Amino acid sequence: MTMTSIPLARHGGRNRQISYQTLLDIVFAVWVFAGLMSVIEPSPYDFVALVAIPMWFVGGFKIHRVQALILILWTIFLACGFIALMPYWDSSESRIYQLQSLYLVLSVFCFTLYFGERTIHRAELCMKAYTFGAFVSASVGVLAYFHLIPKPEMFVFEGGRAAGTFKDPNVFGSYLIPAIVFTFQDLLIGTGVSRLISFAAAGMLILGVLLSYSRGSWGTAIIALLLLIFSSFVTADSAAKRRRIVIMTLFGLGAAILFLIVILSQDNIREFFLERAAAHKYDEGSTGRFGNQLHSIPMLLERPWGFGPLRFRVIFEFEPHNSYIGGFANDGWLGGMAWILIVLMTCFVGFRLMFVTSPFRRVAQGVFPGLFALFLQAFQIDVDHWRQLYLFCGMIWGLEAARQRWRFRSTKAAAPPADTAPMAAAAREGYG
Repeated sequence: MTMTSIPLARHGGRNRQISYQTLLDIVFAVWVFAGLMSVIEPSPYDFVALVAIPMWFVGGFKIHRVQALILILWTIFLACGFIALMPYWDSSESRIYQLQSLYLVLSVFCFTLYFGERTIHRAELCMKAYTFGAFVSASVGVLAYFHLIPKPEMFVFEGGRAAGTFKDPNVFGSYLIPAIVFTFQDLLIGTGVSRLISFAAAGMLILGVLLSYSRGSWGTAIIALLLLIFSSFVTADSAAKRRRIVIMTLFGLGAAILFLIVILSQDNIREFFLERAAAHKYDEGSTGRFGNQLHSIPMLLERPWGFGPLRFRVIFEFEPHNSYIGGFANDGWLGGMAWILIVLMTCFVGFRLMFVTSPFRRVAQGVFPGLFALFLQAFQIDVDHWRQLYLFCGMIWGLEAARQRWRFRSTKAAAPPADTAPMAAAAREGYG
């Protein structure tokens, strides 16, 4: 038995076989789908990872230099966290947090290299698996919110916010955004039945985000969709496609407005919506979210190794609610800079993938807006342990590696044949 095929059963005297690559893609799709569940720990996502990562590793992989660069930054970020942990190794909370960071960085290594090969097929497969998982989670959250399933309190956060299959409604709302972008992209450029399916799925996903009452998710969902629409419009290769994008955007906007009017016509939803949209006490004052962030900056300037993993809450009672400040607090100066470089470089690569002509542009336009939304949310919530961040970072850098390989092959194929006459003359003269 080789890694290229695996015998499944004997039928009619012949072995039926499944390709190793096909089986690997199925396992990865299941792994991505399993990300919908975090209400229990360890989650199904973690168990599937125990199968997916070794299975991918034994099959071999390629590393492009552009992937090596980002993986070095992830390694520095992780190593700095462990160095910052050393004085607090006896704290089980800090130790577990950093070991979880190790697991997540290992997953981004895996995703970065996995999506670097058979890129379009794998990215589209995993985005479909992710969207299906998000749809299931949104459906559970919405049905529980309206008490249409047994034990709805399991899926609704204290205070009446839908949380779906997540512990936190903010994570739930943010988890749905990449799937909303992916389904809306299909509405813009898809055909036939797929557009009807995407329309129904997008409606459930948007309702899930709305009922999560996550202000950050509301804002970043809008930004992500605007980025998708803008990039699709300016890169469309014909006036007919631009016209279609405009028409579908107006149709989607009209449907969304009508949808909001119907939902907000219910008094309890409208009142809670307005309450969540307003400023909150924990945002304000010297000991509020932003006050703690401001007080932490001069303290961090005096501590090259930061406060240590998960130690911000020990000093200020709350999390930093800002992953950029959290990078310096958890991982020190060098780790914080590595995190910022990871974000900036990923944004540069993501925007380039979206706007520069290549076979991977359409996929990037469906993937990067959701990741960009996560980077924006990092200014007001801690996203550094969100699984989808590592999935989509890996996907973007896999797309970039594939684009670089495609560009190299295209340049090489377009180069004119070398003129061998000067070399032959040099050889005759004794310089060959």
